Amino acid sequence: MERQASPWFLAFGVLLLLGTPAKSIFAQDSFYKGKTIRLIVGLAPGGGFDTYSRVIARQMSKHISGNPTIVVENMPGAASLLSANYLYRVAKPDGLTIGNFIGGLSFQQLLGLPGVEFDAPKFEFLGVPAQDNFMIGVAKSTGITSVEQWKASGKVIKIGGVAPGGGTDDIPKVLKATLDLPLQLVSGYKGTGPVRLAFNAGEVQGACNSWESFKSTWRAEMERGDVVLLVQGNLKPHPEVPNVPWAVDLAKSEDAKKMILTSARVSGVLNRFYALPPGTPKSRVNLLRKAFMETMKDPEFLAETKKARLDLDPIDGAEIEKQVRELFKLEPALVAKMKEILK
Repeated sequence: MERQASPWFLAFGVLLLLGTPAKSIFAQDSFYKGKTIRLIVGLAPGGGFDTYSRVIARQMSKHISGNPTIVVENMPGAASLLSANYLYRVAKPDGLTIGNFIGGLSFQQLLGLPGVEFDAPKFEFLGVPAQDNFMIGVAKSTGITSVEQWKASGKVIKIGGVAPGGGTDDIPKVLKATLDLPLQLVSGYKGTGPVRLAFNAGEVQGACNSWESFKSTWRAEMERGDVVLLVQGNLKPHPEVPNVPWAVDLAKSEDAKKMILTSARVSGVLNRFYALPPGTPKSRVNLLRKAFMETMKDPEFLAETKKARLDLDPIDGAEIEKQVRELFKLEPALVAKMKEILK
């Protein structure tokens, strides 16, 4: 009597016929099985970075061979510079540590930010879940309802920030310089969650935050009408807020427009990237890149993000890698001007 081949043997034979590196596939399954992946968020709990990461952590495991546990750890400090340095210099390049820090730190490396201990193009990028659209919002209690009124009044509004490298700080600095906005940046908060608490306590009267975070983590303030959006600092006007003017339309010179768009690109497209330490084996980089993008289409993930009012506009790791490398090819004259503004 003939013996039937086992399902595993048949599957292995199919992989060989297709030219698939079966040994690599089974090795990755074996590696991640029973393991724990640390997802290190460089900002405090309660903000947009933390919210996105916790939803991703709950759903991504099922898309990784071996189904490892994914745990979120917050490592706030210097606008996530602490976590970026940790990922580059301390974390083992074994595919078990993912970092989520402010992507604008890549540009700050180019500008010579003190404390940068990484070379951004050497990170292994998994992708971003969303592209951010930063806007300045101020407290209704200020009585300011438009950019024109704000500039005419000369009223200095305190804007809560985190640290250089993020849209919370860099975009207000660029808009202050290019549009002559009377604002004072009060930096040093550990995330947009603490900025929101400071806003509610009256320590600051405004914030530069992504529209995505305003809708999700500032939901109560938005619904009460406590926040008035005054200007968009995006790559292009956001269709959901057609009555909020776009900064580029308000700029008076081509140089001003270039600086606004460069800042928007850095803080918008690159802002929320997920990365691995340099030297992580390419097989694990590719596996996690694939799992990340599959998570972005997962029905349970989509349901969670919808409930949390988190926008999705994902970009894969290869494109983020390209965008980071492009930053280091900017015109030296433009970089010098922005360095003066963002120092």
